[in-house]
Amino acid sequence: MGDPRTFKAKFQRPGHPWQAKRIEEERIIINEYGLKTKRELWKFTTRLKGFADQAKRLTALRTEQAQKEKKQLLARLSRIGILSTGAVLDDVLALNVKNLLDRRLQTLVYKKGLARTPTQARQYIVHGHIIVNNKKTTAPSYIVPISEEPQLAFVSNSTLANTEHPERTIKSKPKPARVPTPRDQRGQRGPRRGPMRGPPRGAAKPADKKPAEKPAAKKPEAKS
Repeated sequence: MGDPRTFKAKFQRPGHPWQAKRIEEERIIINEYGLKTKRELWKFTTRLKGFADQAKRLTALRTEQAQKEKKQLLARLSRIGILSTGAVLDDVLALNVKNLLDRRLQTLVYKKGLARTPTQARQYIVHGHIIVNNKKTTAPSYIVPISEEPQLAFVSNSTLANTEHPERTIKSKPKPARVPTPRDQRGQRGPRRGPMRGPPRGAAKPADKKPAEKPAAKKPEAKS
């Protein structure tokens, strides 16, 4: 008969697929946090939107159940380190996706100095070199609670647990700043390649040259 469950999407795609500003912002966030695909970013954006929608709904209610759900929401966000103790629902609406991405396991491994780059932190996690709360965790998108953050370390029998490991002693070189090119600006053409086939547009045309006249042939003189 097959599996009777109905699988639902865990994220919402953008409303419009081709928005230059949004695509550029997503590219910067993906490179900054070492995300693998845009789906990972969309999952956290959808989760953050769920928190905001819940906060908006609870703001308009004055029932006892609403007050109970309000305390549970604020306690949950405070437990994972997104909000501080004593926050209110307006603070939930002020959150952005980076606040949630900062609590990912991959980001914390990089910020604690266990990896040189976010990409390397992802590799360590997937390969089983990282433990959280004495449990091996292989999910880079795992949200680390505040209580478990001090217990983030390498597995004891991992070769990376040695501080003298070559991968931990190499200092990462800063990446050179990317110089914008004329092609980055939409609507502008890049420099022309190859020899020009004719004069540039708008240039004055050279004056027409008349063919050189051939000297007239001398007539033979008549003999007397």
